[in-house]
Amino acid sequence: MHPLRKAIGSGDQDAVAALLADDVVFTSPVTFKPYPGKTITAAILCGALRVFEDFTYIRKIANSDGRDHAFVFTATGVGKQIEGCDFLHFDDDGKIDEFTVMVRPLSAAQALGEAMGTQLEQIAREAAEQ
Repeated sequence: MHPLRKAIGSGDQDAVAALLADDVVFTSPVTFKPYPGKTITAAILCGALRVFEDFTYIRKIANSDGRDHAFVFTATGVGKQIEGCDFLHFDDDGKIDEFTVMVRPLSAAQALGEAMGTQLEQIAREAAEQ
């Protein structure tokens, strides 16, 4: 099992953060502007873990050199069934330096955006504490 899958599956926030490069860029499915940096990315991912229920990676797709992965997931949350994919790129040190999330359907993406909006204050606090 891939370390990210294990860390997220167990809700281990420290393990998730340890997999991120310092210069990681997180691209959200519900905001236009990407979020650069490990501290904010880790905090956003922790916020998502609070919003999602029954989050499960169901498939991993990887290129032959192992630096690009797509993790397909399902979850419930915000009253919706959500399907999505985490697109990851790994740097030379094996750390995630690009983390892009896509979700469907549109109604779930909109509800997710609202739910994550309620997490912003806590996400900002968590990022400042790291």
